[in-house]
Amino acid sequence: MASNDFVSQLFSVQDRAIALTGAGGFLVGEMARALGRAGARVGVFDLSLEQAERVAGEISDAGGQALAGTLDARSRESFEAALGAMEDRFGGVDGMVNGAGINAPTPFLEIPLDEWNDIIAVQLTGTMLGCQVFGRAMLERGRGSIMNISSASSGPPLSKAFTYSAAKAAVANLTQNLAREWATKGVRVNALRPGFFPTDWSREHFITPEREAAILGHTPMARYGTPSELVGAVIWLMSDASSFVTGAEIAVDGGFTAMTI
Repeated sequence: MASNDFVSQLFSVQDRAIALTGAGGFLVGEMARALGRAGARVGVFDLSLEQAERVAGEISDAGGQALAGTLDARSRESFEAALGAMEDRFGGVDGMVNGAGINAPTPFLEIPLDEWNDIIAVQLTGTMLGCQVFGRAMLERGRGSIMNISSASSGPPLSKAFTYSAAKAAVANLTQNLAREWATKGVRVNALRPGFFPTDWSREHFITPEREAAILGHTPMARYGTPSELVGAVIWLMSDASSFVTGAEIAVDGGFTAMTI
């Protein structure tokens, strides 16, 4: 067997049905497009149906298979509808990325309860619901891979992101708990821990010139990441190349996690 065939088969996601939430966004949208290019059958779900349809259309235009749907990460019924769409179109689900998320830079003493509850609901409860609904379907089939989205803020926490940091720490913990529970049942649960991949929103609300200097000074590669630099880890976790990997938090952060002084 030629070496390129070996690598292609090892990391293959060909014809695997993979659902992603938050897939109309900056990072998860790139993951969805990459999985489509790799041959997966992709469920693109987002609170904004317009954004989901845009990404699904890009996958289809590139020759891939995709469906689009609206999904509110705070609603179990919304997850169940998304699973039903995957089953109707693709016959089931092989993988799932819990990528829906929101954030806010509110100073701690000024955080309103509604804002706290909303961020927790989307980031943490939404991850729990995705794992429950899609995880149950995978357990029934005896196979599957779930990838949650942790963060460089999951610990130690980042400044200016109090609720988000607390939620991401809980996502990392939930990931390990489920990995332990389902390890002998064919379903793997891991978390991706991205470093800094700024969006226009985060540049406006979080990244001042002083904060940028601190971020890049703490990142050994001395630069931000680009969305395409996440997709290798995503494809690996969705493929059999990671068949003995569960409960892991995979850092893709230019060395940020390894840095002290």
